[in-house]
Amino acid sequence: MTFGSRLLDAAATRGRLCVGIDPHAALLEEWGLEDSVVGLAEFSRRCVEAFADTAALVKPQVAFYERYGSAGFRVLEATLAALREAGCLTVADAKRGDIGSTMAGYADAWLGEESPLRADAVTVSPYLGVGALAPVLDLAEETGRGVFVLAATSNPEGRDLQNHRGTDGRTIAQQVVDECGRRNAIHAGPGNVGVVVGATLLDAPDLADLNGPVLMPGVGAQGGSASDIARIAAGVEHLAFPNISRAVLGAGPRIEDLRAATITAAREFPGHGIHPGKD
Repeated sequence: MTFGSRLLDAAATRGRLCVGIDPHAALLEEWGLEDSVVGLAEFSRRCVEAFADTAALVKPQVAFYERYGSAGFRVLEATLAALREAGCLTVADAKRGDIGSTMAGYADAWLGEESPLRADAVTVSPYLGVGALAPVLDLAEETGRGVFVLAATSNPEGRDLQNHRGTDGRTIAQQVVDECGRRNAIHAGPGNVGVVVGATLLDAPDLADLNGPVLMPGVGAQGGSASDIARIAAGVEHLAFPNISRAVLGAGPRIEDLRAATITAAREFPGHGIHPGKD
């Protein structure tokens, strides 16, 4: 079963919401926690309890664990394991991207069956070439895990690069989406390769032929809305998974308030009980 199909199954009962776990220093302070590994672990524990059975997908931001070194990675390993044990799908927001054996190492770290850091999916950067991502894309196919490839991000620094047009007239962002769609074409239902497309974009790539999930950050505090999701993902809206972090995490630190915020937000993005071509 592909990652895309598993994600749609989760959305059928929980809605299409992806919730981020972003334990940055300011938020730890807001929650009354110390900026330490102890505070990190408590923040993560509360998020697991609040999101594991309410969100379709949970996305720990790796950078906020990495800044504590090996101790932070141990907390991330425990967080991913707890979510996995609870039956919740995860995406490690690591944004890795390299070539050759180095990319293969990243693939093993985040998707490998024996890795303590393994997640159900990982975010990657294609700007050394989508072809350079072959080790992680191939491992995703072997394992039924997922990859979200950055295609069209909402940060202004990325627009000139991602909107640059090649000799065939397609933007770089569209070329990324199209190559991911080519990878997914072997599946009748949604495949293992998704893309990241910002929810606040006015000129987004065409997603009609992707045949995979779309992770859409920027909803909530950054200004994106349910109508933006519907506009950008028109025709494949069931594959669009909005990511909300600040608007949900701001409801903390009480677990019951985090749960309530997640459930309320998820109602704006209902899933579908039946999806075609499931494999």
